[in-house]
Amino acid sequence: MPESKSRNKKKTTSKAEKAEAKIALPGEAVNPRWLAPVMVGLMVLGLAWIVTFYLTSADLGLPIPQIGQWNLAVGFGLIIVGFGLTTRWK
Repeated sequence: MPESKSRNKKKTTSKAEKAEAKIALPGEAVNPRWLAPVMVGLMVLGLAWIVTFYLTSADLGLPIPQIGQWNLAVGFGLIIVGFGLTTRWK
């Protein structure tokens, strides 16, 4: 009667080995530390710019009264640049 092969037991890995496995390899891409804060910051700043313009447009026209409706373009431009940075996320 043939003998069955013994099964290989799973190797147990420690938490330290798992942490080392999460570290990026030399050829692997890593996000720069500044990417996420700048990305979120630009999107929030653009939203705040547009909200400020809408809330004060009747009286003061803030944030920059001289450019008038172009404040919307500035706000949307900030948001678009923030979303553009999301393409660099890895």
